[in-house]
Amino acid sequence: MLRFAPSPTGDMHTGNLRAAIFNYLMAQKLQQPFIIRIEDTDLDRNIEGKDKRILWLLDNFHIKYDDVIYQSNNFPLHRELAHRLLKEDKAFYCYCSKEFLENKREEAKRNKVAFRYDDTWAQLEKGNKTASPIIRLRASKNVSFYDSIRGDLHFNANEIDSFVIMRNDIPTYNFACSVDDRDMSYIIRGEDHISNTPKQILIRQALGFYTNIRYAHLPLILNEENKKMSKRDKASSVEWLLSEGLEPNAIANYLILLGNGKLETQVGELFGYEECLSYFDVEYISSNAARFDYKKLLQINRDMLRKSLQNITYRRGFYPKLQEAIDKQLEFYSKRNRILINQDFDEIILLYANEISSAHELISKFCSIFKPISAKKENLHGFEIEFDSIISVFKQKSSFDNYEDMKNYISAETKLKGKALFKPLRMILSGVEHGVELDKLYQPIKQHIPLILAIT
Repeated sequence: MLRFAPSPTGDMHTGNLRAAIFNYLMAQKLQQPFIIRIEDTDLDRNIEGKDKRILWLLDNFHIKYDDVIYQSNNFPLHRELAHRLLKEDKAFYCYCSKEFLENKREEAKRNKVAFRYDDTWAQLEKGNKTASPIIRLRASKNVSFYDSIRGDLHFNANEIDSFVIMRNDIPTYNFACSVDDRDMSYIIRGEDHISNTPKQILIRQALGFYTNIRYAHLPLILNEENKKMSKRDKASSVEWLLSEGLEPNAIANYLILLGNGKLETQVGELFGYEECLSYFDVEYISSNAARFDYKKLLQINRDMLRKSLQNITYRRGFYPKLQEAIDKQLEFYSKRNRILINQDFDEIILLYANEISSAHELISKFCSIFKPISAKKENLHGFEIEFDSIISVFKQKSSFDNYEDMKNYISAETKLKGKALFKPLRMILSGVEHGVELDKLYQPIKQHIPLILAIT
């Protein structure tokens, strides 16, 4: 069994999503169950509704799971096992106050030595009425484990002091994870958990859980300045990437490729989960940190979107988004015209598919065609008189069989040529100064020119 274990304490970042995808792929590869475990044991930091948002994102990325488990439902089991360790003298009560421990840390700092908890401190403040005992696990063993990405890792006993497993009758992260991971065959997570792994192994050994768990700790994702990605980096947020109109399959595609050059040589840059499954293995992931290249992601998104838009079913999936955007745009104009998005607009979608990097760009270019005439004129600088002249001709005659007939007629009527003709004409028809060739755009929009002229 494999799991993805997010905490409902904040937004999902790209490192979380990468771990979710890798766990899902390995579960598929090993033909084992895959579960989502919401780690909601930090009662003070849990944010209401974040668990639902996490599941929504996973569904959006087509990550299929067999079950959803809330870790807090296991509190009774966590408490039972912690008290069992107390009875077996594998754990003990510690009455040290925060102030006492802070003083010891400062003392270690002054002496320029690493702070280590001393088991003999446990009872020193027992008589203190304000003391609230916590439970610590006795830790005095060397720990070793094999990491699929980094190889053999070793931790000496003097690096791991007796650590907290229960506080105020609530399990710590390490204790809850150790108990709930007892049935896992593979744990794939970020490298920031490497220091937690030896503690979790010690807990499972103390409890007698001798399951053979494999580990893989994924390297950090760096920003474009080669620093650890943080909340300050917009691209670290999965929700931000989606809000920019990037396709979930393109984001997933890119995260799978990060630090995975071997896979790219085998299956290329564009693939789905099923296509890469037979080649994928976390052992192929580089142990070096991976740099997040937003331009590379946009390229993959563009190529994947362009490919997807060739499929009529996929195109029609865009209709509601275009309809919503057009309706929202038109409702602000004094003269509102209903534009029903249907297969008549397929040719326009396909035309723009060759010059966009995201769904937002497609929607923006599409909406630009139906901007009000006044807004189009405001965006055109230096050719306002020519713009009005062409509008006047269009209002007298707007129906032409083809682009050449339309262009020649307007040129003859207005005496305009070159930029003086093409710049305002492009703005009237497309709403932007640069873009697709007008002769290609004219055919799919010619029947809508009266409507375009009527939007004020």
